[in-house]
Amino acid sequence: MSLYTPAHFALDDRAAICDLMREHPFATLVTPGTPEPHVSHLPLLHVDDGSEHGHLIGHFARANPHWQHAAGVESMAIFHGPHAYVSPSWYVAPERMVPTWNYVTVHVHGTLEPLPDPADAEGVLQALVQRFEGERDKPWQFALAEPQRSAMIKAISAFRLRIRHVDGKFKLSQNRGNADRARVITALRAERYAEADATAEWMERYAAPGSDG
Repeated sequence: MSLYTPAHFALDDRAAICDLMREHPFATLVTPGTPEPHVSHLPLLHVDDGSEHGHLIGHFARANPHWQHAAGVESMAIFHGPHAYVSPSWYVAPERMVPTWNYVTVHVHGTLEPLPDPADAEGVLQALVQRFEGERDKPWQFALAEPQRSAMIKAISAFRLRIRHVDGKFKLSQNRGNADRARVITALRAERYAEADATAEWMERYAAPGSDG
């Protein structure tokens, strides 16, 4: 399952890819299967373990049959960043342009490794809670009393995905000139909806107007 990525939009910047996975951790996890692939939508955390790409951790609900088919199977996690429609009217010469869509995505390929030990599953839960509760004024704590605590851990199937390969595609008008990129950023800011504003921000971070070359 290769990602179509023209050269303008290919990205192998590890820091930028990690930024996307950290800031947009809700991913689509796909594992091949018969007659259809198994697909789940779930938060995944990237862990820098000193290897080339690191690994991801997450968990299924145990009632989700996906985990029963995933052990040792090459899977793909798709992280979706901000995206927005781009109108031809925003360019310097709109009569020669066509509509398009700017977006950011990362495809992570690797083998899924179940973590059946309850201690490992609890570690994954703790990591997720810390990630999403840690900066709150009054963070929720994973401090349930027994038997609720053990029941919660038993209700999930935790896993690690060891990353083999990463495809990054940042389609942010890099194929347009300096003036067009600046105009797209300004127009997206004026759209006044969250995705457009976020797309403009990522353009400023990773495809800021520069030399027309």
